[in-house]
Amino acid sequence: MRDINHKISTLRTASANAVIYITESTAIKIKQDKLPKGNLLDVARAAAFLGAKATPQLLPHCHPVNIDGMQVDFEYIYPSSHPDFFIGTPPLRAGILITVAAKSIGRTGIEMEALTAASIAALELYDMLKPVDDQLEIGHIRLAKKTGGKSDHNHFLAPLATCAVLVCSDATASGQRQDNSGRKIEEMLQATGAQVLDYQIVADEKPLIQQAIEAWVDQDIPFIFTTGGTGLGPRDVTVEAVSELVDKTADGIVEAMRGHGQQRTPLAMMSRSVAGTIRNSLVVTLPGSTNGVKECLEAILPALFHARKMMMGGGH
Repeated sequence: MRDINHKISTLRTASANAVIYITESTAIKIKQDKLPKGNLLDVARAAAFLGAKATPQLLPHCHPVNIDGMQVDFEYIYPSSHPDFFIGTPPLRAGILITVAAKSIGRTGIEMEALTAASIAALELYDMLKPVDDQLEIGHIRLAKKTGGKSDHNHFLAPLATCAVLVCSDATASGQRQDNSGRKIEEMLQATGAQVLDYQIVADEKPLIQQAIEAWVDQDIPFIFTTGGTGLGPRDVTVEAVSELVDKTADGIVEAMRGHGQQRTPLAMMSRSVAGTIRNSLVVTLPGSTNGVKECLEAILPALFHARKMMMGGGH
């Protein structure tokens, strides 16, 4: 199965449809409750719930998800009311439109559960109607809508999101160690469509860190990321350097990073990372390890880019 460990838990929704085509005489029998197998729609709804819950057992690569809410609705449709559903069907036909809406908070989507529920509901209706209708047909099984995860990423991408990366490390600045964490930041930013305008390496000295950041703020670079100097070591001064410049703190950003990291290693609690605005720029301090950078950015990208709109006076 695909590894989804790096994903964060978000609200996921999905809506799916299916149609079972019936004769008009069958539609009349259903409405008059004259079916040999009794109540139709309640049984089909229950079957949809069971089908959704069994999705991971039916589809080998489908991760189990918590189904936090699911609604199954049925609607009688006819060529006059829903012509798009009856293209190419014989005359004197009707249909039952099945609509499934599902919600889940998790790392992966719930669209397969919604599609399975719609399909199983259609099959249950077929089974219950086959004694009275030999012209049954199932069709139009489709995903109508989904939200959450990658579906929402474009909503957060700021137009021309430009960034700068500052590596704070004595060893890297002196050439004793190659930088990996700064390049990882650059790589992950570019993967979202953002542009990295500048990349610098400085020693763990407050004046040097502040000088680089202030120069980028003067250039109105919207997003500034630092790596290194967020721990408890005697030379870890990035947090102090940035804190002295910040106008408004953004503790929620740091909480998101630390919470995501804490689920993966208890050492995440040692981070003193800070985030906040300096005039029209947002500064985020990240750990010095490459893996720490990766996990922190997984937690905040691309939603972080929405901060630019807020800083410039836009709405939420």
